[in-house]
Amino acid sequence: MLGGGFPPETIERGLVRGADVIAIDGGSTDSGPFYLGAATPKTTRAQVEWDLRILLKAAADARIPLIVGSCGTGGTDAGVDWIAGITEEILAAEGLALTVAAIYSEQKASALVEHLAAGAIHPLPPHGDLEATTLESCTRIVGMMGHEPIEAALRGGAQVVLAGRATDTAVAAAYPLMRDMPAGPTWHAAKIVECGGQCTTDPRAGGVLATIDSDGFTIEPLDPAASCTPASVAAHMLYETADPFRMREPAGTIDVTGATYRAVDERTVRVEGSAFDPAPQHTIKLEGARISGYETMSFTAIRDPHILANIEEWAALLRQVLGEWVTRTLYLEPDAYALDIRLYGHNAVLGEHDPATGPAREVAVMLLVHASDQATATAIATVANPLMLHLPTADMAYLPSTAFPFSPAETERGPAYEFVLNHVVDVEGPTDLFRTEYRKAVADA
Repeated sequence: MLGGGFPPETIERGLVRGADVIAIDGGSTDSGPFYLGAATPKTTRAQVEWDLRILLKAAADARIPLIVGSCGTGGTDAGVDWIAGITEEILAAEGLALTVAAIYSEQKASALVEHLAAGAIHPLPPHGDLEATTLESCTRIVGMMGHEPIEAALRGGAQVVLAGRATDTAVAAAYPLMRDMPAGPTWHAAKIVECGGQCTTDPRAGGVLATIDSDGFTIEPLDPAASCTPASVAAHMLYETADPFRMREPAGTIDVTGATYRAVDERTVRVEGSAFDPAPQHTIKLEGARISGYETMSFTAIRDPHILANIEEWAALLRQVLGEWVTRTLYLEPDAYALDIRLYGHNAVLGEHDPATGPAREVAVMLLVHASDQATATAIATVANPLMLHLPTADMAYLPSTAFPFSPAETERGPAYEFVLNHVVDVEGPTDLFRTEYRKAVADA
């Protein structure tokens, strides 16, 4: 991921090994809906600038394209412009005159409402039919492009492609498909390289190099201390897929049912037998996020052994008493807000499925209040303050003292976002929903 860091020497090794293109992902939905809904990047400018400078200089020196997908984490127009601005500054500072293509993937709700009315938008499981009001409630909507807009930008003369939201595989598949490499090996290779070192024996290593030919592809790490093995390469088809043998792209489906994985040497794997089934209808997946409310968070830490021995009863009591106090003092009924109480150190991650038995030595209690406005969320969390500090269990004859880690105990998290789209839209052409702008960078004299 751009901004996630990598050893610079792995880029140098890739160039020595004859790389034809550098492809890197710039975003994801992994970290939740905030980054799309707020059009805010997850990574800092300093991180992105460090990585991007290395990649731009490498691409310029080798005279090969650089492709970045899902710019700015969510792939919003603002994210593309943010990366484009950093790119232009680096090119000017380094004296590099490269043509940059910015591909925008944000969608207008009004246009999508027309597609919906025409019956061209379909839900993906487990979602049901889409309402126009859901589209109109989104603060940001992006379409997830396949390789076609990226390939079009390359054919249009771009040396650097900065794409909005794109499938991870499209970023790596665009250039070899443009060079008429077979679709099966190309798409499979693109899937394997999407997370760099994760398909190697050292997930922390830098990138990998895939070499595609008419019969398949070979893949090797760019870190000489890491290795690709048949198991590590094949296993990546288990990553972020509902089916380890078939994975849908906008243009069709990758099918690795017949793929074979063979070690060429101790570091390199050969893959053959991959296929790609073109879809009868090209579709673009939609991602949309909207504000669901506002949140205030509070933490306390409990070490009292009696409470810890009855921690779930204590948490239930906290919820009960807090609800009573909120109704009595703020005149709010339970359906006007939501409470999330998590017991870190007890079962906050696995819940009732946690196999641990016996009380923990200490537990951090997180209270997350969700309400329609920030003031209400904070007021409810403030009502909870004395309870989180001194609430005894029913059989305690004293008021316990727990520990707030900071003062004030309440932290306003601001607007909370939720994903509300898991749908695809039928399109006549694979580039129809996307817009491309070309910018010729002029080096400083």
